[in-house]
Amino acid sequence: MAAIYQMHISSPVGPLTLTASEDALTGIAFGGAGDGGDAPSSALLTQTARELEEYFAGKRRTFTVPLAPAGTDFQRKVWAALRDIPYGETVSYGDLARRIGKPGAAIAVGQANSRNPIPIIVPCHRVIGADGKLVGYAGGLEIKKTLLRLEKVLVP
Repeated sequence: MAAIYQMHISSPVGPLTLTASEDALTGIAFGGAGDGGDAPSSALLTQTARELEEYFAGKRRTFTVPLAPAGTDFQRKVWAALRDIPYGETVSYGDLARRIGKPGAAIAVGQANSRNPIPIIVPCHRVIGADGKLVGYAGGLEIKKTLLRLEKVLVP
């Protein structure tokens, strides 16, 4: 059985719980202990915490930690497309569906987006409604607004 590592960190969007295998980050969850006082549970989680800190400080636009999100083939395709959305830009669910070659799958893309196990690093916060409004976010719309403002996106 593969080892699972966990670390709780504090962030500007509240406490985050990071999880990883030996080789890759497997999850970021909103909430948790968030005291930042955990001893590093793995080098990978220490790297993830550092990269997130740099992101929140406005010093990082891309992440280098290896990722292993668990999901269906379709979900992983959507999550890979999310990583192609540049920092500071947004796309609609329909745009994202077209990018993966499934132009009629905006709702399915939205469902895959909502199941993204590695938010922030896999930037599902960069997906907005076709009308430009902020819709849905697992961490809540206030966190989505905070992340988009951090990236200098004009938020309605």
